[in-house]
Amino acid sequence: MKEISQSTLQALQERIANQRADIIQFLRDIVAIPSMDSKIGPVGERIAAEMRKLGYDEVRFDVMGNILGRIGNGPRTMVFDSHIDTVGIGDPAEWSFDPFEGKLEDGIFYGRGACDEKNSTPGMVYGLALARDLGLLEGWTVYYFGNMEEWCDGIAPNSFVEVDPKVRPDFIVIGEPTKMNVYRGHKGRIELRVVAKGRSAHAANNHLGENAIYMLLPVIAGIRDLEPSLGDDPFLGHGKITVSDLHVQTPSINAVPNEAILYIDRRMTFGETKEAAIAQVEALIPPELREKVRVEALFYDEPSYTGFVFPVDKYFPAWATAEDHPLVQAGLRARRLIGLPDAPAGKWNFSTNGVYWAGKAGIPCIGFGPGDEETAHTVRDSVSIEDVVQSTAFYALMPAMMS
Repeated sequence: MKEISQSTLQALQERIANQRADIIQFLRDIVAIPSMDSKIGPVGERIAAEMRKLGYDEVRFDVMGNILGRIGNGPRTMVFDSHIDTVGIGDPAEWSFDPFEGKLEDGIFYGRGACDEKNSTPGMVYGLALARDLGLLEGWTVYYFGNMEEWCDGIAPNSFVEVDPKVRPDFIVIGEPTKMNVYRGHKGRIELRVVAKGRSAHAANNHLGENAIYMLLPVIAGIRDLEPSLGDDPFLGHGKITVSDLHVQTPSINAVPNEAILYIDRRMTFGETKEAAIAQVEALIPPELREKVRVEALFYDEPSYTGFVFPVDKYFPAWATAEDHPLVQAGLRARRLIGLPDAPAGKWNFSTNGVYWAGKAGIPCIGFGPGDEETAHTVRDSVSIEDVVQSTAFYALMPAMMS
């Protein structure tokens, strides 16, 4: 670990204080730009403009349409990962304010993406530039990686390593909300569907048909009751399973449905495999229906907004970076240096791009970001302005903590 002098820490805090208004305005600007359905082009352009203003060595979009900013050419590489797409706003009537204009109240900024996850972008973009200016990047190449994640966890970093820019980083810092704590893992998941094939008939003659919805009822009931038997882990916690959607194919609302498709979100803890997760659902199908009902793992091959296609299974492994790993310890030291009280490294309840970085690629990974994940995807989507500003110092210090 590089020793950080008090004069350097003081200079860092003074520069952040001088840039406070710019950091806050930058957050408000990117929240004001809608970026649902992974259409991140316009918000990426706004972020690119800020990085160019701050003198990044390289600023560009990759082939998928993610925005990259690079500083330095050192032999070791650290990526600061922040997804800049958001979910939709749902029913506009449920919002008490414009979700893109947002509102600032009692030090809390509310708006779509304020927590998940445009919250970390200002601190990362400004923090890396400050690290360069204060000589904290010796031997490093650092990237800000503003990506699309809501559509398929891990697909953007998978492309980062294998397609463009074809860089395999040494360390990753994810900016998903952590309440300003260091997180070091989370459960994985697999997305499944159960397809039932029936036979259509007029509802007046329903005895002539086979109702595909009815075929799924024992599966639905089994999923409802399955969770207590799922795996458990002292750190990651208990496995989860949820019926998340149901699609029906029917000639009309006056007919017996000939097909029904049940969608399942299965959260997997350590010790659980995708094969076992599929087998658990298959076991819920009554023997007499196994010719007509099948379980399928989902596959993603939809194009990004640039038209780029990167096919992947919708299987996302559980992961955890060891508590004594140098990256985790570096994160905890950085927290202390910016004045936060000691706290153990924790975990997310939801999923992040760590499913690829750490889960598939085996690259050491931690998370740190302002915001509380419980407000994500809600009409309370929000973040503390003070935490957004303070996070800038954490991101600036992280490479030096690993030097």
